[in-house]
Amino acid sequence: MKLNSLGFPRIGRQRELKFALEQYWREEINQTELQQIAADLRRTHWQWQADAGVELLPVGDFAFYDHVLTLSATFGVLPARHLQGDIDLDTLFRVARGRAPSGTPAPAAQMTKFFNTNYHYIVPELTEQQQFNLSWPQLWQEAAEAIAQGHQVKPVILGPVTYLHLAKTVGSKFNKLDLLPQLLAAYEQLLAKFAALGVTWVQLDEPILALELDAEWQQALRSSYLQLHSAPVKVLLASYYGSIAHHHALVSALPVAGLHLDIVAEPQQLALFADSLAAGQVLSAGVINGRNVWAAELDLLAETLAPYAHQLGDRLWLAPSCSLLHTPVDLTVEQQLAPELKALLAFAKQKLVELQELRLLLNEPLSSDAKAICQRCQQLRQQRQQSRDAKVAARLDALTPQDFQRHNVFTLRQQAQQQKLQLPLLPTTTIGSFPQTQAVRHLRSRWRKGEVTAAEYQKQLQLVTKDTIERQLKLGIDVLVHGEAERTDMVEYFGEQLAGVGFTQYGWVQSYGSRCVKPPLIYADVSRPQPMTLDWATYAQSLTDKPVKGMLTGPVTILHWSFCREDISRETVANQLALAIRDEVADLEQAGIGIIQIDEPAFREGLPLKQSDWQHYLDWAVAAFRLSASAVQDQTQIHTHMCYSEFNNTIAAIAAMDADVITIETSRSQMQLLDVFEAFEYPNEIGPGVYDIHSPNIPTEAEIVALMEKAAERIGLRQLWINPDCGLKTRQWEEVEPALRNMVNAARELRRRLG
Repeated sequence: MKLNSLGFPRIGRQRELKFALEQYWREEINQTELQQIAADLRRTHWQWQADAGVELLPVGDFAFYDHVLTLSATFGVLPARHLQGDIDLDTLFRVARGRAPSGTPAPAAQMTKFFNTNYHYIVPELTEQQQFNLSWPQLWQEAAEAIAQGHQVKPVILGPVTYLHLAKTVGSKFNKLDLLPQLLAAYEQLLAKFAALGVTWVQLDEPILALELDAEWQQALRSSYLQLHSAPVKVLLASYYGSIAHHHALVSALPVAGLHLDIVAEPQQLALFADSLAAGQVLSAGVINGRNVWAAELDLLAETLAPYAHQLGDRLWLAPSCSLLHTPVDLTVEQQLAPELKALLAFAKQKLVELQELRLLLNEPLSSDAKAICQRCQQLRQQRQQSRDAKVAARLDALTPQDFQRHNVFTLRQQAQQQKLQLPLLPTTTIGSFPQTQAVRHLRSRWRKGEVTAAEYQKQLQLVTKDTIERQLKLGIDVLVHGEAERTDMVEYFGEQLAGVGFTQYGWVQSYGSRCVKPPLIYADVSRPQPMTLDWATYAQSLTDKPVKGMLTGPVTILHWSFCREDISRETVANQLALAIRDEVADLEQAGIGIIQIDEPAFREGLPLKQSDWQHYLDWAVAAFRLSASAVQDQTQIHTHMCYSEFNNTIAAIAAMDADVITIETSRSQMQLLDVFEAFEYPNEIGPGVYDIHSPNIPTEAEIVALMEKAAERIGLRQLWINPDCGLKTRQWEEVEPALRNMVNAARELRRRLG
């Protein structure tokens, strides 16, 4: 019974890759030094997995920015604007960031969420004349590297149909599936490269199978794997993030050597596929949750798997549900977690140990070690039962339909807000955060180490906030923000202040590139013991007569960007969080804050992969947002923010959220994302992002004017705001100030030209 790893986090347990990338981009280290740090990380991660009993180590899961981008480079599918000679590492960085230490800057490629996760990928751009040629050797070089270290390897690659599905077409309109034959030829060449190294198994990931596919895409899968069947390697077809039972007939007929299923997402599909395996076909059972951090109930899993272990023998592989990319690296470095909370957790490295222990329970259920594992699992279940708060439950039970509604419709609220706020046409604002400088991060580190008192810490952050307000006033921005200097992360900050939520020191997870987040741990019923943002909002507002937004993270985003308990429904947790945010909103309004932004960038991320399951999710997600926002009076303006999402199929739900103003990312798509808002006739106000904050490139005034003119062609002029795509935390002041100056000047020019 093999242990199967679908992929391991690439950032390192101390975020070594993040820091190396950023040093390289600042030209503080050279490419050789960056490559050496990456090689050291790969060596460590491979050895950890080998020590845990994984026989076929995943390679190809490492990426310097994004594994989808790595595959695009492998096949030479990179935008012409970024190609300046042969493809090298800086080419990838120009695609992802718009610039690199070498080469000429160019607009970065589009970035969006990978299925229903908080991981972002760089969207491949396909032309009608697209060629696919092996052009970037990273994948087979890393396979050779691991083999040279004495490991057996299993390359892990996105499958051809999912790759096409994730790509977008540019230039003339065409069906991207027309490119499948040429793409399959390139896959055959790549698989032959691996075979030449002595590789026997290759994992091809097709998470597209969790979607509801039409006949054309189903045929694409059928024809792809019929063609790849002749490759000189065994193919493990892997799908995850959802059930593929609805494609049972299709998948069962594919000539692959093995199949990986996400059993965490849908336990019932295990029996369905186990009974239809072909002779000799392997079943990899993804029974350890690769997207959450809670320790598995291994004794119950062993009971479930025992009949299949007997039925399949060595053809049953034990695995996480998906790549461990979505979990922190190593629990052992956490030294400040309460022991009772730490006992409930398993990070990536520990999940591999869970696989070992699960195999032991299946092979030697009566051994003393197996009995100790079962006893530990029973203790964990008892501990989890102590996570309920009667006051929180009573408050949820007392909710009425009126708690989910604003007092009046938007048109009446809009009049009241215009009268109170007196904002100009095309008001300018930012999304919330401003640069977190090295000085601020150093100050926070010293405070947490006890080297700076709480009073001195607050005093210094007040100076930073005052400076941020003064910079915005000098720039002429209409609606200000306090800059969030006190916040490490838009979710972690709130998690640290909510009852029922824990947080880690090193529980980092990659979101994209060098961007990492540290999700809170929702382990019990959630409530707000005291105000979380009130002091900072009122202090910032005291510095100016211009409106300063109160800045909150919404309940749906806190839910999705946390590691959430699994013993109650996510809908229930969302409403608990909504009540906590509702209390904060009420306090801010009472203190005179006239604009309150409740960010929901993860709203679409929570969609089930099957569209037929969407409505139930959308109903409770919209309700949670409305619960958080609906306690205020008409003249208080509620904003929300969403970024890096497609809105076509969720626009009705977004409108139902009934935020007075929504700000969205649109600059990388050149305002194309606004098409759906135009077609829907979106009724409320909207701020399409004009400044790609994920690129260090500074937009010109003319570029911003051109983008807003495109927006004005789609949306009524008096509905429009002007703002960046997202928060400015990761940028530097020397980039931010000229960009915002251009944004304000563009607004003034547009008012003159259009108003």
